[in-house]
Amino acid sequence: MLFSKPVNRFISVLTLIFLIKITLAGPCDIYSSGGTPCVAAHSTTRALYDAYTGALYQVSRGSDGATTDISPLSAGGVANAAAQDTFCASTTCLITIIYDQSGNGNHLTQAPPGGEASGPEPNGYDYLASAIGAPVTLNGDKAYGVFISPKTGYRNDAVTGIATGDEPEGLYAVLDGTHYNTVCCFDYGNAEVSNNDTGNGHMEAIYFGADTRSGSGGGTGPWIMADLENGLFSGYAAGNNDADITMSSRFVTATLKGETDQWAMRGGDATSGSLTTLYSGVRPTGGYNPMSKEGAIILGIGGDNSDGAQGTFYEGVMTSGYPSDATENSVQANIVAAGYAITSLVSGPGLTVGSSISLRATTACCGELV
Repeated sequence: MLFSKPVNRFISVLTLIFLIKITLAGPCDIYSSGGTPCVAAHSTTRALYDAYTGALYQVSRGSDGATTDISPLSAGGVANAAAQDTFCASTTCLITIIYDQSGNGNHLTQAPPGGEASGPEPNGYDYLASAIGAPVTLNGDKAYGVFISPKTGYRNDAVTGIATGDEPEGLYAVLDGTHYNTVCCFDYGNAEVSNNDTGNGHMEAIYFGADTRSGSGGGTGPWIMADLENGLFSGYAAGNNDADITMSSRFVTATLKGETDQWAMRGGDATSGSLTTLYSGVRPTGGYNPMSKEGAIILGIGGDNSDGAQGTFYEGVMTSGYPSDATENSVQANIVAAGYAITSLVSGPGLTVGSSISLRATTACCGELV
């Protein structure tokens, strides 16, 4: 059936309005509209709420240990990378805090030692990420991601509002699809509050990489998998799930969500197209149904501080409640509209995909910066 020209124009206008709403609303505005509000929102590249004007992250300067916060250029906008470049000129800088934009205070700071690994710092803390390791542009505006080398990690064990037990939650992250390894665990999400492995089902985090010891997907990897503790799951059971396809695009959107006896993973290119469902179904047996989530937040490491992995993180959130596919589709459209693109590293030490850096950290807990 052919529509008349007025009807076609009406449909075009509705499509335009929909796209404008997605562009203007941040990911957390979209989640809130879907009834699953963000309870943690982390990004060094942009604001994740349309009205957010607060700090995105803090950097510490190697020359004198001074710190400064980096905020968006405007409400809901891209990070002010020029402010960082000016502050860090002629010296090194580390990302010391990744602020939570949700208002819950779930900020990410230097990860402490855990049951699996004591970090490389003298007091056992992990390294902090170089502030210039992952330059990108968002619709032409420069920003920096979080370049995680092995033994680098962030954590918060004293959180507010994060799902515990069998409570429902959703997560997404935008990652570098070319920066990974086969070691555990480059994670973002829900983990143990003790920094120790306390048993099956005590985690629910997005994993990205090509570790095949407990799970794998189609092709050679890397894959989005769920770190549910004592297993990286690509599907119902630990093992192979060919539907969990290799994610090889430069920028990857990864989603994970779970509720009572149900969980799902989706993924896709963060610069174009839609999300593909990699798994949607019941929980694994053996301590994963019901879940025993503890509610800590990790980035770049496993729940017990397994810190041998590498990857790059740009943005991500955790929600209260189980997001609908429609909500996640709108978030994906917003991410695509953000216009992630690669750019060159123009200052500081040269870094290439797969390289590692070791920089001494400074926080109130953790010694001097050198």
